[in-house]
Order: sequence, then C-alpha cells, then structure tokens
Amino acid sequence: MSLRLFNTLGREKQVFESIEPRVVRMYNCGPTVYNRQHIGNFRAFLFADLLRRWLEISGYEVRQVMNITDVGHLVDDADEGEDKIEARARREGLDPWQISRENTETFRDDMRRLGVQPAHLYPKATEHIPEMLEIVRGLIEKGFAYRTGGNVYFEVGRFDGYGKLSGNRIEDLEAGARLEVNDEKRHPADFALWKADPHHIMKWESEYGPDGFPGWHIECSAMARRHLGDSIDIHTGGEDNIFPHHECEIAQSESFTGAPFAHYWLHTKFLQVEGGKMAKSLGNVFTLDDVEERGFSIRALRYLLLSGHYGRPLNFTWEGLRGAASALENLDEIALRLARASGAAGEPQGAAAEPEAGLDRVASARAAFVEAMDDDLDVPNALPALFGLRPAVLEGRLGREAAARGLELMREADRVLGVIEFQEGGDERIEGLIAARNRARDERDWAEADRIRDELLAEGVVLEDGAAGTTWRRR
Repeated sequence: MSLRLFNTLGREKQVFESIEPRVVRMYNCGPTVYNRQHIGNFRAFLFADLLRRWLEISGYEVRQVMNITDVGHLVDDADEGEDKIEARARREGLDPWQISRENTETFRDDMRRLGVQPAHLYPKATEHIPEMLEIVRGLIEKGFAYRTGGNVYFEVGRFDGYGKLSGNRIEDLEAGARLEVNDEKRHPADFALWKADPHHIMKWESEYGPDGFPGWHIECSAMARRHLGDSIDIHTGGEDNIFPHHECEIAQSESFTGAPFAHYWLHTKFLQVEGGKMAKSLGNVFTLDDVEERGFSIRALRYLLLSGHYGRPLNFTWEGLRGAASALENLDEIALRLARASGAAGEPQGAAAEPEAGLDRVASARAAFVEAMDDDLDVPNALPALFGLRPAVLEGRLGREAAARGLELMREADRVLGVIEFQEGGDERIEGLIAARNRARDERDWAEADRIRDELLAEGVVLEDGAAGTTWRRR
C-alpha cells in the first residue's frame, strides 16, 4: 500500500508523490515565541515529528525546516493590532529581543524533552528580512502588490487561486469577521506584506521607510523559499493556520515564483481540554512543567498527543493522561517479554517450544501496523497491532524466532512513535535481589522474601512468579 495523506488542498486523501524521487522537502509552521509553548501547540509539532519519522522509515530523505516567528505576528492574526512579542514587552517592561531569545531556547528544550527529532533548520524571521524584501519588491513589479505610504499590501483580486486552500471566496470576504476596516486597502481581504510603524521596536529600514517590519505571512514564504526552493512537497501547521496564514502564503509565493508553492498541505486539529477550548481565562493552558508537577511523565504526554488521529480533535484530560501512562506500561511489558522469549535478555523465558510458533501472528501485526500508518498516519488503528501481541506473548504462544520478530516490530514501531522503553539487558543488582528472594522462599523465610519484593516494588520493579521462574519489569 502506498502512503496516502489527506491534502487540505483538494480536501481528500491522495497518494503521496514527492517532487524529487525519494526526497521530501517539508516546511512546518513553528512557534511564535512571545510566550512559552503549551501542550496544544505541541500537538502540531509532534505531528510534524511523526510525519518525518514515517517518511524516513518509508525510505525518503526528509529535509525538514521549522520556522521561528520572532517578529510580525499580530495579536489578531491579520493586519491590525499589536505584535504579539512587542505587546508582551510593553506590558511587562521587557526587551522583545530578550523575550524571543528566551522563549526560543525554552521551545528547543521542551522539544528535546518530548523526544522530538530536531529539524534540520530552525530559521528565525528576523534573520531573513532581505529575502522578504526581495519578494515584496518582486510582487510590486509584477503587479500583485501596491504601496500606500510605508505599507505594502498584496492585492488578492490579482491572484486567481485565492481561496483554493480554505474555500473562502474573495467576494465573500468583506469587512467584518476576521477582516478589519482599513481605508488604505483596495479590498478588505488584501493583506500586509510590509508595515510601517515608528513605534514598533523591532524594525528595519528599506525603500519603504525607516520604520518597517514584515507582515506575518511573508515570513514563511521567504524562509521556505530560501531553504527549500520555490516548490516544496509538504507544508504543515494547525487548522487555525489555514486562513488567513496559509492561504496568503500560497497567493504571494505562487504570484512571485509562478510555480506551485506546496503540493501537500496537512493540518492538525485543535487540542481540547476537558471537552472545551483551551484558554488562559479558563486556567487550562498547560505546559510540560504542569504535566510533570501533576506526577506524569513527558513520555506519557507524547503518547497521548500522538494516540489520536491528527485530523480529528483530541480531548486532553488528566484521566486520559493516566490512561496513556497505563498504555505505556503495557507496551513496555510487551517489549520486555518479547526480549526474554527471544533470548535478547539472556536465556529464553516464556517462549513456546517450537521456535517458529506464532510467526503468522507477528507477520499479521506488522502488516496491520504498516497499513494503518500508510493510511494518513492512522496511529489509532496502528496501536492495536502492537497491543494485539500481548495475549500471545503472555500465554507463551510465540516461539523464540517469532518473539525475535515481534521485538523487531516493536523497535520499528518505536522509531516512529518514540514512546517505548526497552529493558532487554539484565540488571545485576535486580537479578541478585531476585536470587536472594528465591533462596529466602526456598528456606520458607517469607518475611525476608516479602521485604525484598517490597524493596524492589518501591523502586518501581514489579516481580512476577510463573512456571518459568520469576521475571521482572519496571512499572
């Protein structure tokens, strides 16, 4: 089965074909670093990580770029209002450059904590002003943009394809809704490429005046073109980016280059909290630190955010996070038992007598996992293929060879999921305590046997006594 992805451009699943054979140029809308990123933001970033991992497993070379928006993103996502970074700087009496630097570092650190593979590049908007101005000049020369004073606007009526991503029609985009009244514009939907504001702290001199800064949309077009070329394979972001941000990116990029901007557009649905919207006013905007302060691991959060399909809303609850932690315990246990049955953790334990017993079961599990992932990265249908191995390995129905292939499947799955902990190697101290406990049991010293069991349990080590002897796993 070929990889199929739901393309927002066309609103259907399409077989993925890269522009250059076996090479994928992917641009991910990254953070606006006016504040620390919350778990809702990380759903989109984790999806980008999942997509890259699966593409690489599928044999593609992925060139991934995720931008850092450190100027120009206004509070209403359009052309009016204050820059998000500068709004915080004025409110708290801080330096906007310092705000962006500190939040960029925190973002990078949080991504490491979540186990996200670093993108090949994290370009900053403030480092690409010349590239933005090049596009602005070109759009004016080609007749797609116009200047009014120090401001430059893109004229949406000049681009025939405006609305092809979001479904919005120009004739319906009158003043109101997300569009502010602005007498400088020829049409309410025209958007800023460059803005003039003498009060803006982060500003650059250009032919349009001494106090200019870029519009939000032009930033991504310039950075994507600079690092990936005129046409890219995949562009991702949250569903709130579809309009106006991504719609405007398409209009300005394709008007400037004359080539398709991105062939596949993938958008992550919102993360809800307890069934409702995430909002500071509701006190439910959580960071990674909030998750750990509640006693949960970041690994459990990664699992929870990946366990729902990216194209459907996901509801975050603390009870759901407890369920994610429990699911991880099961995955860890499956991997551990497969390692023991295969002999990867010493002498085979718990394997069926016939080495090839259960090979068909493991092959079916692998096929189901791959089929689900190739079907628009359907993680909810891929996970049951892994959990389905649990009864067979618990009941000793997998032979040594089947267990080895099952363990290989778990490793392959973890290359894309990044959530399973493998504990194949022996731990001399734990094995020594288990041996001491077994001697105590042989001598009917039940108090000592219980003491050792409780000592290990306090360290998160669970003992399980069976016909094949005593095994252990971490809780």
